[in-house]
Amino acid sequence: MKAVHFGAGNIGRGFVGLILHKAGYEVVFADVNAELIDALASTSSYRVHEVGESARDWTVDNYRALNSSTHEADVVAEVASADIVTTAVGPNILRFVAPVIAAGIGRRAAGAAPLAVMACENAINATDILRRHVEENLDVDRDGALDSGPGESAGSLLQRAAVFANTAVDRIVPNQVPGQGLDVTVEDFFEWAVERAPFGDAVPAIADAHFVDDLAPYIERKLYTVNTGHAALAYHAFVAGAETLSAAMARPEVAAEVRAVLEETKALLVARHGFPESMQEEYVQKNLRRFANPHLPDTPARVGRQPLRKLSRNERFIGPAAELAERGTRPDALLRAIGAALRFDVPADAESVELKALLAAATPDAFTAQVTGLDPQHPLFAAVAAVVRDAQARSAVE
Repeated sequence: MKAVHFGAGNIGRGFVGLILHKAGYEVVFADVNAELIDALASTSSYRVHEVGESARDWTVDNYRALNSSTHEADVVAEVASADIVTTAVGPNILRFVAPVIAAGIGRRAAGAAPLAVMACENAINATDILRRHVEENLDVDRDGALDSGPGESAGSLLQRAAVFANTAVDRIVPNQVPGQGLDVTVEDFFEWAVERAPFGDAVPAIADAHFVDDLAPYIERKLYTVNTGHAALAYHAFVAGAETLSAAMARPEVAAEVRAVLEETKALLVARHGFPESMQEEYVQKNLRRFANPHLPDTPARVGRQPLRKLSRNERFIGPAAELAERGTRPDALLRAIGAALRFDVPADAESVELKALLAAATPDAFTAQVTGLDPQHPLFAAVAAVVRDAQARSAVE
């Protein structure tokens, strides 16, 4: 069995690549980072160090590595003969890997089993996004094994040549210690939930993946608990001047803010998806312990990066806050977390720089509309605009 994985970074090697390796797949890593790919191509194995209460080490081998920029044709050939394609490149990069995946699908042998495609990204229904990009790049008039029949659309061809399944992925992979090479340190907890229905009776053999009938609750539970809580911690930690997230969690005032945010999202998840409150509370407590793990030297700068994306309409703050507001609840803790995010000032992060410039130039209403995507008539809009106004006043004083 062979899997092609796009994204050979820490998450690719320490999470998706490890799980696929444990499931018996030969993994072909594809990435545009020449230094990283050359290092992988020149080695026969790397180590994944799981830290926490159930610490252990894994050796990953039986892999190859290809530069998808300089050796695109080779990557296309690997996709054409693969069983699985996965990604961990970031939601905004999916459109760049889609043409290669489309070309590989178009070159699969007649009669080959459909290719299983799963985007493992921190975004809701990322695989659906990838599928749209692949369909846009699929050439149905190409000469080859999967030529479409008369009048067949790209969508029809894609439906019989590949299976696209959404996923929810969860594993904290912090900044790595310098000099560690290809080895990756990760937390000992992980979850990879995959929707079962698209596969029918041909569910891929991946023991550590959790195939579920209804993925939506898992996606939102993860996004609005893990991602929302982690980002809230990062921004409050930045404001507090903490060097690491675990150190910030040791400060009662920061821990209280994170807990308050997760109380709000817990209430929403229980109401929206019917999770038993005790089950969601257990999940919240588990994640509070994860955030405080002293073996994960994560920093506010890393976890808080890309604040504009994190403040967008369907992301970890505005998404749950908007729905709570629609249900008649004022999300005070989420609003305070948004305020902390507006104080995130890391010159090395391009979105942080852009955020600061927008705060200086736009009116509160214009900023709120542009960054959050909220309609001015939305019940959350005025509250967010007030937070923006306060942030602008504070910035002017500072």
